[in-house]
Amino acid sequence: MALQEWINKTVSVITCDGRNIVGSLKGYDQTMNLILEQSHERVFSQDKGATLNALGLYIIRGDNIVVVAELDEEKDAQIDYSTIMAAPLKAMSHS
Repeated sequence: MALQEWINKTVSVITCDGRNIVGSLKGYDQTMNLILEQSHERVFSQDKGATLNALGLYIIRGDNIVVVAELDEEKDAQIDYSTIMAAPLKAMSHS
């Protein structure tokens, strides 16, 4: 699926350093640099529930992206992230 179809939709991005950033996709370029609006980072911990850190307008370099996925906002709204405990993702690298 082309990123063009996800413009103005909510996406979840996993970065090479294991961050999970969620926001509205506003733009991208040929190197897959992404522009997200109204974005936040979901920070997971094994000791306490996940926290959401507001980022606002955010640019992610294409060479730092592992996965981009459209987010089902209805299902996502039903999840109470403050009750979810999980180990943070480990850093990844392109091979």
